[in-house]
Parts: sequence; structure tokens; C-alpha cells
Amino acid sequence: MSIFTKYPYIVIEGPIGSGKTTLAQILADKFPVDYLSEKAEANPFLPRFYQDAQRYGLPTQLFFLFQRANQVKDLAQRDMFAKPVIADFFLEKDPIFARLNLDDEEYALYHQIYQHLHLKASKPDLVIYLQTPIDALVARIDERSVSYERDIPREYLERLANAYSEFFHNYDASPVLIVNNEKLNILKSEAALDLLLTRIMQIQGQREFFNPNFE
Repeated sequence: MSIFTKYPYIVIEGPIGSGKTTLAQILADKFPVDYLSEKAEANPFLPRFYQDAQRYGLPTQLFFLFQRANQVKDLAQRDMFAKPVIADFFLEKDPIFARLNLDDEEYALYHQIYQHLHLKASKPDLVIYLQTPIDALVARIDERSVSYERDIPREYLERLANAYSEFFHNYDASPVLIVNNEKLNILKSEAALDLLLTRIMQIQGQREFFNPNFE
């Protein structure tokens, strides 16, 4: 039995640089599943946001909101006998960024639009939250060398990581596996990936923790 037999719809989440897209892509390549990606590079405002967050926060956020809303709509309309799904985002995380990046008036407008869309996202069967120390986030962002990400301030990553931790501290809509992602190097270690897959199959509760020690 694979992890997708147990959990047909899995979401990988975590802040920028946590490796959520990398892990989702590896699982999509390994198993016969559909891969749902937020495709951050498609947002034309994102590079400008990292240079001037105050000016471009709202258009950046609204682009992501409509993009994710369309993807969630497609997911909700899927046939129940379709292939399992792996995703590197879920809609519930969108307000995390909105509250972080928008002032009060902009957030009020964003919230009105969010409510007006009447979004009904499919509930994941499992959420894997990659909890990653700030130093590791900075190192991984530097390593992947995406040009516009070089402008991301460390202070922003700290606030984002804290916002994610607070969100998942209270999230209970789906089972959550919180993974200490500091030493889980799935790109360099097949054993690390196997260990994670084994741990997923061992989940029994609504919220569990995984603290691997792989270099």
C-alpha cells in the first residue's frame, strides 16, 4: 500500500525555501498521481514585490488568490475515481501571506474579495508541514539562485516562518505531519525519502511530529 492509498489528497506546505515544491515534485515523479503546483513564477508581480513590498503587496496577493481559486475549483470538480493528488499549496494558507503583506485597508479589501469568491476547497487527507529553521531557509534560497528571491529580507522570512508555525498550531481541519526539515535532505538521500514515506504510513493521530536526523 502506498501513501496515496491511505491519503489520496496530500498537501505539502511550508515557507519559502522549505522545499515543499521539491518534495511534491519528487512524490509526483515516484507515484501515479496528479501534481497540483501553485507556479509562483507565473505571478508577474512577485519579483517587484520583493523589491517594494508596500507597493506591490496587494496585486501580488490578488494574483495568487485568483490563481489558487481556479486551481481549487478544478480540484473540487474532479471525478471521485480520478488519480490521487499531490499539491505544494492549499488555499487556507493564502490569508497567511495576506495578513503579513497588506496593511489594514488592503487586507479588508482582500478579505471582501476572498469572501465574495465563496471558495470551497477540498479538504486534504493529509497536510505535511515542513518546519524549517531560518538559517536553513536562507541557505536553500541562496542555493537555488532564483534572481528575484535574492531580495527577500531575512526579517521577512522570520515573520513568515512564525506565521506558518502559528497557523499550523491551530489548524485541525485535516491530519497534519509536522516535519523538522532542517536535516531532511531528500535531494541527496534516497534513505531520507524512504524514512519520510515510512513515517507517513505510521501516522495514527490528527497531529504528529517527525524529527529525522539526516544530513
